[in-house]
Amino acid sequence: MADHEVAPRDMDWDDGRWLHPPVRVERTAEGHLLVEPGPETDMWRHTSYGFVHDNGPALLAPLPGGSAVEVSFLLDYTAQFDQAGVLVHVDERNWVKTGVELSDGLPQLGAVVTRELSDWSLAPVPEWTGREVTVRVSRSGDALTVRARVDDEPWRLVRLAPLRPEAAAMAGPFCCAPSKAGLTVRFTGWRRGPADAALHPED
Repeated sequence: MADHEVAPRDMDWDDGRWLHPPVRVERTAEGHLLVEPGPETDMWRHTSYGFVHDNGPALLAPLPGGSAVEVSFLLDYTAQFDQAGVLVHVDERNWVKTGVELSDGLPQLGAVVTRELSDWSLAPVPEWTGREVTVRVSRSGDALTVRARVDDEPWRLVRLAPLRPEAAAMAGPFCCAPSKAGLTVRFTGWRRGPADAALHPED
């Protein structure tokens, strides 16, 4: 990915509004946001499991075309299906969540793209445990480009997903605890900037 011409700017946690408020939110002295989503929170529609879950907390602000959002958090959760990252939300039937989820004993980098029905893609990242993860979603034309990295390592391309250019989308940090209570996610940053200039790095 080419360097961004304009660096992303920090957003204040007050810049967003909650979709499904969490059970607890706390600001820390260093400006982080601690979010406890509560038990049995999740987002999913139908595929394979046969249910609809739509109660995952997310702090959202507008994501217009030509812009990108970045969310950083500490990967220190331990329960099956605990997850955090970025949610891009159009409505209850059209949304994308992407980040790191604990699945089958391993942290997994992936995305769920939902257009009436949800899909799911995962790749294990056990070496990311205990470190700061940043997820970046860039909106340009008819596409969302999802990238992620740990600490200051190079960005990894996670997903390219369709999104109608005319769709009014909101985006920001989300977390869910589908299995049990006890999850608290430490979000360390939320930034907004211009969309990525290209899908692939130039030679």
